[in-house]
Amino acid sequence: MVDGLAQVAGQPELTAVVNTGDDGDFYGLRVCPDLDICTYVLAGVVSERGWGYAGDTFRCLEGLATYGQDSWFGLGDRDLATHIHRTIRLGEGARLSEVTSEICARLGVAATLLPMTDDPVRSRITTPGGTRTFQEYLVKHGAAETIESIEFVGVADARPAPGVLAALAAAERIVICPSSPVVSIGTILAVPGVRAALAARREDCVAVSPIIGGRPVEGPADRFLAGAGYPECSAGQMARIYSDVAAVFVLDAGDAAEAAAIAALGVRPVLTDALMPDRAARARLAATALEALG
Repeated sequence: MVDGLAQVAGQPELTAVVNTGDDGDFYGLRVCPDLDICTYVLAGVVSERGWGYAGDTFRCLEGLATYGQDSWFGLGDRDLATHIHRTIRLGEGARLSEVTSEICARLGVAATLLPMTDDPVRSRITTPGGTRTFQEYLVKHGAAETIESIEFVGVADARPAPGVLAALAAAERIVICPSSPVVSIGTILAVPGVRAALAARREDCVAVSPIIGGRPVEGPADRFLAGAGYPECSAGQMARIYSDVAAVFVLDAGDAAEAAAIAALGVRPVLTDALMPDRAARARLAATALEALG
């Protein structure tokens, strides 16, 4: 969706506030998966698999496995350079938002990428097998475990990163991208002050459903919804979660039966083809979302 919005609006006009609750330290290096994916996509260097550098090799990871180190998190050799640079700069006292700006500039990204916060916030997922980091749950254990509870450690003491609240206040239009409303998007909205700032711009905000036909398009959003206590996985459930912050809700035409209930929430439903199998489809869906706000 970030790629689609960049195609339609142009990178210089785009600001993306990005989740950092999935960040973690691997081999002593700070890894920011969501920031890196967005950066690589906008830089045009992302791998076809959707994460990491295109054409990357994994010789370092293979070497670490030789020494008995965990190697379940796929960090490519070129990708490691990003994490090494970030860790060095953070160690020198730079804020994450500053380092993100530096990385974007070096890779030729004209959009503004803002971490949701410069403060440490980490998603922790409790399962019958124990408490996991987000990456342990999703990657190491394949999102196969039932979620008993979800906690954003440190979020109560976090502050929005510099520029986040100003961007929300100044934006012509705001799009909540189709990702998990519990983690990913939910983590951002949990940072004190962010949800209220978004609610103040509700009439200029559109949310895009990550659910089609009662199933997530990508990822285990259904498991996260259940783990957070939501009774169903549906486009309507997404609209209810966002009803205080988004006046418009884009959902797939196949879920038209849910439109009336969404409208009853005071949210205007917009029906379209919500799948994004290629770049042209990303641009089409982004244009639909932006046009829905007028």
